[in-house]
Order: sequence, then structure tokens, then C-alpha cells
Amino acid sequence: MSLNTVSAHDHLLEAAPAQVSIEQAVAIASRCFAFDGAAQKLAGERDLNFQITQADGTTRLLKLSHPLEDPQVVDFQNQALLQIQRNDPDLPVQRVYPAQDGNYQVDVEVDGQHMLARLFSFVDGLPLHRVPQRSRALRQNLGDALARLDLALADLEHPASGHELLWDMKHASRLRRLLVHIEQPDQRALATRFLDNFERHALPRLPSLRAQVIHNDLNPHNVIVDPQHPELLLNILDFGDMVRAPLVNDLAVAAAYQMGGLSDPLGSACEFIAAYHRRNPLQDAELEILADLIATRLVMTVSITAWRVSLHPENRDYILRNTHHAWQSLQGLASMPRSQAREQIARACQEEPDA
Repeated sequence: MSLNTVSAHDHLLEAAPAQVSIEQAVAIASRCFAFDGAAQKLAGERDLNFQITQADGTTRLLKLSHPLEDPQVVDFQNQALLQIQRNDPDLPVQRVYPAQDGNYQVDVEVDGQHMLARLFSFVDGLPLHRVPQRSRALRQNLGDALARLDLALADLEHPASGHELLWDMKHASRLRRLLVHIEQPDQRALATRFLDNFERHALPRLPSLRAQVIHNDLNPHNVIVDPQHPELLLNILDFGDMVRAPLVNDLAVAAAYQMGGLSDPLGSACEFIAAYHRRNPLQDAELEILADLIATRLVMTVSITAWRVSLHPENRDYILRNTHHAWQSLQGLASMPRSQAREQIARACQEEPDA
């Protein structure tokens, strides 16, 4: 299935990744940022990421954007990080550092591949997806942090903020043709059911909701916590899926990764949602469709990953890292009436913090 088959496919997800060796990455970090050290390649979806560690232990993340990436989109990400640092300097969010020429992105060429190099902070800690038991305190801290992040970005304007992105939930209907890549008929039917719900209940309301630049990807792989005190956040990473969209979409994306088990699928997510609401209150129209949007994000996860595995089977493990939880969460939501899901979320937002 190609770009011509499904409109608004993200060409960067369809394209093969760039090829850069560790030695080449070390040379770029040294030449462009005067940062010398040993390198280790890290996982990534579109970009290439290298952890660079100096002899004294100082560590940075070198990110090389895909050759097809729009420089304006890269600048959009940089400007968002700089605004967060200005508006909420204590928020534990990734920092971007200038190159030797003062710019935050540098054009580099590697074996004929033209890409943009950037240098970010690297905080050593425990990725949230490796925390076996997530506490209520952790979910509350994460919800509050996302609310602060959205408040810090609220007035950001950038010409690239409206770029087309496959992971932009307001375009979820475009993914219907990807459902064919879901092999199990019962799973395909489940995804179809919730995509139908999105089009019936949420999509008509989205244009009237407040919109702004959002992070759009607060999944457990993009959150670093303290290994000894995992309720403490150390860093929020990866602003590569940022886009201007309805504000509630940001909360729905993040809440989709905080879902509980089949017996109470929304219980833990509601603790996260309530903490967000206390810092950045949700409007009634947003609360009305939040459960629909959570389910939609889960459908996006299972459909996009199924399609991408068909294109890049060699990267199967990384692509499918969130799929099992997504299917379990969809099954849990399918077991409860839509009205019950709405009421549970609204009730959680009305409770006192220490309830």
C-alpha cells in the first residue's frame, strides 16, 4: 500500500531509514557542536539517534533528521522546546543546544545523504515502559506535567505547525484502508467499530474545540523517571510528532498509554486525566468525547503499526512495542457502554485530589 493508495501517509514512515555509522556520528558531534565522546546508537522511528558520552561522563543526544524531513518542521520542534524552557524552566523536558555557529540545526551530508543535525540533553534514568508497577503518584505527576507542557505551548505560533502527519488524530479517518493489515478478523472488526465511533461522535465536534500546538506522543518510551523513585519524572522526550490540533487530543494520546486491565480499563487512566484537569481544566465538550479519542488513538496504534511492519519487517520489535497493550485496552473499552466511559471520566475530574 503506497502513498497514492492512502492519502496523507507520512512519507517518512514509508521511506527506509538513513544510514550513518557510529564513527560518522561522532565526527558530526565534534565538528558541528564541539562535543567529543564515544557514541552508542539508540532506537528511533524516523530519525537517527546517538548517545554521545564524553570522558567526564557528560552525555548528549545527537539526532540526525531523516533526509526527507522538512527543515521548517525541525525548526518548529526546536522553537517549541525553547518556548517551554522560557515559559516553564523547571518542567523536566528535553533541552536543545546551539551548534558552534549559534543555530539549533546544522545541515550535514553523509555519503550523499543530506540531513539536519541537532544536539539535545540526555538524562540518564529509567524509561517509563520499563517500570513494572506504575503508581497513582506517577500517573498524577505525569498528568500534571503534560498539563504544564500544554500551558507552556499554548500561544506558540509557527508556519510548520499545521504540517501533515500520519499520527495526527484529527485525520484518523484516513487510516481506514490500513485496517486490512490487521490479520485477525476479530481484531480488525474491533478496530473498525471504534473508528466508526470516532467518525460518529468525535470528528464532527473537533473543529469547534480549542486548538494549539501539542506534543502528541506522550507514550511510555518518551518519559524518563527516577529508577529509585519512579513516581518522579526526569525527562519528557521526542517532540517529533508535534502538530497544531485540538488540545484534548494531547490528553487522549497520553491517556491511551495509561489504560488499565480488562476489569477496569479506564481506572488508572482517570487518575492521569484528573491530574491534568486540575492544572489545565477541560471543557465539557472535551470531556464528552475524550473516551472516543482515547479509543481512536489505540486504533491508530494498531493500524499504523500493522501497516509499517509490512513495510519494515526488520524493525518489527520496535514498531510493535505498544501493540499488545493497545489491543488489551481496546478490548477493555469494548466491554463497557460509551456512556459509562464518559461518566467515569467526568466523575474522576470532579473528585478532590486526595479522594
